[in-house]
Amino acid sequence: MLVYPSSIDLSTRTLRFLSGQLTARRQEIGTRWRRRPVARQALLALAHLRCGDTYAQLAAGFGIGMASVYRYIREAIEVLAALAPPLAEAMKTIRTKAFAILDGTLLPIDRIAADTPYYSGKHKRHGMSVQVLTDPFGRLLWVSPALPGSTHDLTAARQHGMIDALAAAGVKCWADKAYQGAGRPVRVPFRGRRLKRWKRRHNTTHAKIRCVGEQAMATLKGWRLLRKLRCSTNRITNIVKAVLVLHHASV
Repeated sequence: MLVYPSSIDLSTRTLRFLSGQLTARRQEIGTRWRRRPVARQALLALAHLRCGDTYAQLAAGFGIGMASVYRYIREAIEVLAALAPPLAEAMKTIRTKAFAILDGTLLPIDRIAADTPYYSGKHKRHGMSVQVLTDPFGRLLWVSPALPGSTHDLTAARQHGMIDALAAAGVKCWADKAYQGAGRPVRVPFRGRRLKRWKRRHNTTHAKIRCVGEQAMATLKGWRLLRKLRCSTNRITNIVKAVLVLHHASV
């Protein structure tokens, strides 16, 4: 296999953050020796998450076996996922914002047609659904655990307790038509084809506010691993949490 140098579009601050967390992890479990130092393990994990490099590519690039690559990446993801804030903690930050934007996105996975629960009829592909909360400027605030792609956005938001949390906090939230019926805290556009002029104007204004949330989706998909996940669906929630923690650590 040919090996060539590459780059990761992340700052050294992110590398230092992950290295510090891995150092604390090794001290906690009493690790005495490993073939690669924490800085190399952190770099390996970032290359996997940010660039989507496969285990085979990373094994060749770092000069270690694929089993070691798997263990290093899994450990890094678990360490980061443990730092992800729960919704109740994230709501403390969201309360300070003028309003929030709620939207859902599908993370594509490699599943066959027989896996019906993971097939999204809206996106016409298999994947895992996550709910995203952003601030009025489109900055990523919180990402929910992943659910099968066939789960409706409103059902997912209710299952994660997002609707109740927004109502309890008294936070106004803008969302699309998929959240129709969510209740008072969530504002959605009017539905229908033959709408009155004032309703059409309302929908236009609503869309201008809500479209800012797409910036958070772009931020999330900037971690290329999330563009095509080839791992077990049981690990995707931890991967999403790890990406959220690394994003907050880098900004």
